[in-house]
Amino acid sequence: MEFRILGPLAVIRADGHPAVLGGRKPRTLLAALLLARGRVVPDERLVSLLWEGVRPSTVDAQLCTYVSRLRKGLGRPARLVRSGGGYLLAPDGGTIDAEEFERLASAGHDELRAGAAGRAAGLFGAALDLWRGPVLAGIAEPLRAGESARFEELRLAVLESRIEADVATGDHLRAVPEATGLVLEHPLRERARALLMAALCASGRPADAVAVYHRGRRILDERLGIAPGPVLQAAYQRVLSG
Repeated sequence: MEFRILGPLAVIRADGHPAVLGGRKPRTLLAALLLARGRVVPDERLVSLLWEGVRPSTVDAQLCTYVSRLRKGLGRPARLVRSGGGYLLAPDGGTIDAEEFERLASAGHDELRAGAAGRAAGLFGAALDLWRGPVLAGIAEPLRAGESARFEELRLAVLESRIEADVATGDHLRAVPEATGLVLEHPLRERARALLMAALCASGRPADAVAVYHRGRRILDERLGIAPGPVLQAAYQRVLSG
């Protein structure tokens, strides 16, 4: 069974067919249980996520109904069980794409630290390929908003690491446009800008790398009133020293 949260919430059952999860409330319930990673989610937490504002008088009964429907939709081998005033999901033998993403990213960082940039790039690429769109699309906003911001930061950090690995392997044809797009979308990310400078310099474009630095310095000053940090300053010095 595959649980997918790196995009619209989806479940692929053991028989290969997608599970029928129902509307926003059962989807939000499942998302909360998946994010708890085998820990009990108290009833009060689930109720607060499923009913924003005024709660119906039958809230306890409705929660039980959603749990029952979710059990039926998931089928086996997933185990949605009552425990200690709440519920937990134990997806026996199942996989969660977010956990696979973290596993691949960790292995990629190990390879990068060991100097195996090519293998690191492959692992980072495999991790990024798991993303299918905005995280947890289609669930209640209070849960989605916080989690999507956290996962988006993880994705950007892995993308930066993949660019770093590409630069180390000499794959500048991919590194330069990817880093350019990342800097345009996130102009305050100093690591992304430093990687673009490294890719440009390695491509024989040191003047462009210097221009990227000075644009970043101006943006940081105008928007935040700060000077470039150590990562960006070190990248600039490397360009100047050739």
